[in-house]
Amino acid sequence: MAPVDLTASQLVAFPRLSLAALRAALLRDFGGNFATYLQEAGYAGGAPVFDAFREWLGAQGAPAPEALDIDAFQAKATAFFAEAGWGSLSISALDGVAAAIDSSDWAEADPASAMPYPACYYSMGLFSDFFGRTADAPLAVLEVECRSNGAERCRFLVGSAEVIGRVYERVAEGVGYGDAVKELA
Repeated sequence: MAPVDLTASQLVAFPRLSLAALRAALLRDFGGNFATYLQEAGYAGGAPVFDAFREWLGAQGAPAPEALDIDAFQAKATAFFAEAGWGSLSISALDGVAAAIDSSDWAEADPASAMPYPACYYSMGLFSDFFGRTADAPLAVLEVECRSNGAERCRFLVGSAEVIGRVYERVAEGVGYGDAVKELA
């Protein structure tokens, strides 16, 4: 497997500690509005990360992302993110209306931060752009479990803006995300 070539892409190595410090500073200075800044930054990073993914696939002799079937795309994307230092991923379907991306060691999560809610906002923006590049329509991402607020894993739901918006509404009303997804199936 070819390593992710940082020098040939628009990517840089970035310490996990710096990402945690950035989130803490934004939370301190902007309160609850900090999430928007991290999501926008993550979304902006989606294109160069996807381009690096394309180059990484090419270095392995694999086809372009758009030419991969869903299973091959998921397997290659999970290997790419692990190789790039983000952590391990598993991707699964949820009731035919959304996908779940799970990680027990995701780089953005900071268990020591003891956040009151899921807080991998950079990753939500990044995943939205990255996975949306091969979808027929824009995708939205919602983190529903996070190691930063005591969960054993980070879990991101990926789906259409309509689906994720409805799940968000139901979760805000106190319905569990699993039940909210089942309502849409």
